[in-house]
Formats: sequence, C-alpha cells, structure tokens
Amino acid sequence: MDNELIEIEEVLRTAKTIAVLGFSNNPNKTSRQIAAYLIHKGYKVFGVNPNIGRKNIDGTEVYSSLLDIEESIDIVDIFRHSEDIPAIIPDVLAVNPKVLWLQQGIINDIAVKPVSDSGIKVYQDKCIAVYYSLCRIN
Repeated sequence: MDNELIEIEEVLRTAKTIAVLGFSNNPNKTSRQIAAYLIHKGYKVFGVNPNIGRKNIDGTEVYSSLLDIEESIDIVDIFRHSEDIPAIIPDVLAVNPKVLWLQQGIINDIAVKPVSDSGIKVYQDKCIAVYYSLCRIN
C-alpha cells in the first residue's frame, strides 16, 4: 500500500462526521449515493445544499450551509464543480474540518491553498467511496 493510501486509511478510520456539500435532492445523483454509502459504513453524515434548506432526507439532516451544522466536522466532502470551490473556502476554513475532500473530477489547486496552508488536509479528484473500499477498515 502506498503512503497516500495509508494516510487516507487513517483519515477514514478515525473520522466520525462527514458533511456532504452538494448533497442532492435527487436520490439518483452520486452525492446522495455516496452519502448513503458513508452512512452504511457508520459515519454520521450531514447534507449541505442551500437550495434544499433544513430538512431530513432519508435519514440525513440537510443544512443550507456548513456553518449551520452544530457539530464538529471531520471531513467536508465536496460535490460541486471545480469553479465553484473558491466560494466554499471561507466556510470550510470557518468550520475547520480535519480534511477537505474534493470528489473525483474536482480540482482547484489555487482555491484549496488557504485550506492546506491552515493545516487542513486536502484531497482532490478522489472518490471517497472508492478509497474506502481500498482501505482495510473494520
């Protein structure tokens, strides 16, 4: 196992709470499927979508903003376009998760630099479910 995978395995083993930013109202969207997968694996998952507002969808508490979540967040998992990342960064810095995770296909090195500079681990262009399945957890 390479060093990055060992590091990710430790992140996923120790994390308890994950905020899925870009959580969709549509159960067929990847963000919903990944959220359900993470719940099944034992994580407490919060959905974040300003267009949905505060409600419970299939057992997931959904919030309008990361800032509305009253618990500490271990991982902020992003399902948004790469060009949308700069607008998200102030809230990520405010909630100070251990990890900012940009899903597969999402990369914005410039936008995430302040996050990594603040000591928050950043992963880009990686599917959290794929990496979970590669790790030896449980």
